[in-house]
Amino acid sequence: MRFFDPQGEEYGIPTFPRKLAPEGLATRRQLRSKGLRPNGQPVIAQILWLGRRDPLTRVRPVRAAYLYRIDLAAPVRPMTPGRTRAVAAMMRARRTCPLCAVTFPYVIPTSLGCCPGCADYPTTALAA
Repeated sequence: MRFFDPQGEEYGIPTFPRKLAPEGLATRRQLRSKGLRPNGQPVIAQILWLGRRDPLTRVRPVRAAYLYRIDLAAPVRPMTPGRTRAVAAMMRARRTCPLCAVTFPYVIPTSLGCCPGCADYPTTALAA
């Protein structure tokens, strides 16, 4: 097994292949699904696996997921009214076009930097 290093001699911290992590450890996503957060504890171990092959370089990158102790995890902090307002303001800023100042029901693509209407305007203005 390529990524099996429970003592951490090769990778610096205990390392396991996918689906072979010991009981009592979980990734951030697994903690979140249980309503927990790492609570500032350090990374205890990691899971390594080969990712999908890049079609251009034909290289399979090594992916990593860090593991935390479940018994040291704390409950997720509840959403307060202030945090709810802050998230709403952040999302409103992502939905507002900086050029025409219209707020859309969807997030504006970062590749355009503005709404699709404003992004198409220079090309239609030049064509006319």
